[in-house]
Amino acid sequence: TANAQEAHEAIRPVNLSFKPSTVKAYLSSDQYRLYSLVWKRTLASQMAVAEISRTTLKITAGGKKECLFVAKGQRVVFPGFLNAYMEGVEDPNTTSVEKDVILPKVEKDQLLSLKKLNLEQLFTKPPPRYTEASLVKKMESEGIGRPSTYAPTISTIQDRGYVEVTREKQLKPTSIGEVVTDFLTNHFSEIVNLGFTAKLERNFDRIANGEEEWVEMMSVFYQPFHERVIEKDGSVSRSEVLKRRELGTDPESGKPVSVSIGRYGPMVQIGTREDEEKPRFASLPDNLNLNEVSFEEAMECFALPRMLGKYENGEEIIVNNGRFGPYVKLGKFFFSLPKSEDPLKIELDQAIEIVREGLEKKARSTIHDFGDILVLEGRYGPYIKFGKKNYKIPKGIEPESLDEVACQKIIAEAPPSRANRGGKNKSAKKKTA
Repeated sequence: TANAQEAHEAIRPVNLSFKPSTVKAYLSSDQYRLYSLVWKRTLASQMAVAEISRTTLKITAGGKKECLFVAKGQRVVFPGFLNAYMEGVEDPNTTSVEKDVILPKVEKDQLLSLKKLNLEQLFTKPPPRYTEASLVKKMESEGIGRPSTYAPTISTIQDRGYVEVTREKQLKPTSIGEVVTDFLTNHFSEIVNLGFTAKLERNFDRIANGEEEWVEMMSVFYQPFHERVIEKDGSVSRSEVLKRRELGTDPESGKPVSVSIGRYGPMVQIGTREDEEKPRFASLPDNLNLNEVSFEEAMECFALPRMLGKYENGEEIIVNNGRFGPYVKLGKFFFSLPKSEDPLKIELDQAIEIVREGLEKKARSTIHDFGDILVLEGRYGPYIKFGKKNYKIPKGIEPESLDEVACQKIIAEAPPSRANRGGKNKSAKKKTA
C-alpha cells in the first residue's frame, strides 16, 4: 500500500498446522473470524493464481434504429487460491463468487435468429452503500489513511453513532451522521476535502523521512484552523446545527411537532421552549431517519413507554426508547431490544422471551448477589460492582470465596480513580547539576 510505513509491521503467521475448525471451540466469535481470515489469506498467498476465462458477446439488431445486446460469460479454468480464500466470502466451499456462466458457441458476423424477446422496465439505481471492505478500498484509492488506521477509522464512525451496519453488512448513515457531515461540509469544507487529507498523509511521510519539521507543518495547519473554529463558534447558531424539521401540528394541544438532534440523539418535540408549558420530548427510534420520518411516525413515538403486561413474578414489563436505543424493562433490569424488533409493535410474549434470555445471561455472569454489591464474571475476568463503579478483585483471591464483608473491604481499600488522583506538575523544570 502506498501509505504503509515501516513502523507498522504486518501480521506474521508462523504456524498453519492449527486449522480454524480445530481452534474454534477455544475462541470467541470475533476471535474465530479473525483467526480464520488470517489463516485463509496466509494459505491463499502461497497458492497459485486463479485462471478465469471471460467472454463478451455483442449482438446488434434492428433496422433504422440499431440496438446493441451484450452477454457476458466466464469459466474458471483453474481455481488456484480461490479454493482457500475469496474476498467477502466466509466459506469458499459453500458460496462461489466466480460462478461459471457458459455462452453458446458463435462465430464472428454470424446471423442469429430471434427466439424470444423479453421487455423489462428498469430504473437507474444509486451506487450501493459502502461496506467495511469497499470503504477501505476507497480510502486506499484516494490515498487516505494507512493500513494501521483503516480499522480504527471504521470503528470510530460506528462508536460515535455516525453510521450503523445493516443486515447486508452495509454502512448506513444515521441522522446524527448526516447532521455532522452537513455541518463539516458547510463550514469546514477544506478540512473534510479528500485531497487535503491525502496531502496531510504525504506530509506525515515527509516528517517520518526527516524531510520536513513537524512544528512548522502543524503551525501552517493549526493557526488558520483555530481561527476558523473561533469564527464559527460565534456565527453558527444552534438551530442551524440541530436541523429542526417542522412536521405538523399536534391535534390535542395545537402546538407544533418537530424533529431535531438533541443531547442524546434524534428526538421528536411537541411545543417550543418559548411556550409557558414545557415541551414534550420523545426519542426517535433507530429505524426512523430524521430527514424522512413522517408526522404519523413521529407522533407514534409518544406512545412510549408502553406497559405490555406482567412477568412470571408479577412485575410489570415496560418497553421504551432510551439514549442507547429501545429496551425492555423489568424492575431494575434493562434489556436491549434486538434491531429486528419495533418497540411500538412488540407484543408481551416476545418481550417475555427477551427478559427470560436476559435474566439467564445475568444469572450465568453473577457469582454473588449481596444486594447493592455484586460479584460478577466479566469479559476480562471477575470483578465487584457497587453502584455505578467496578472494582478489581486482587490477585490471589478466589471470587467464589468472597462474602459481603470481604467485598466492602476491597471497595474501601481500592485506589482512587485516575480522575481523582493528583496530576503531575507539567510545568516543573528538570533540575540539572
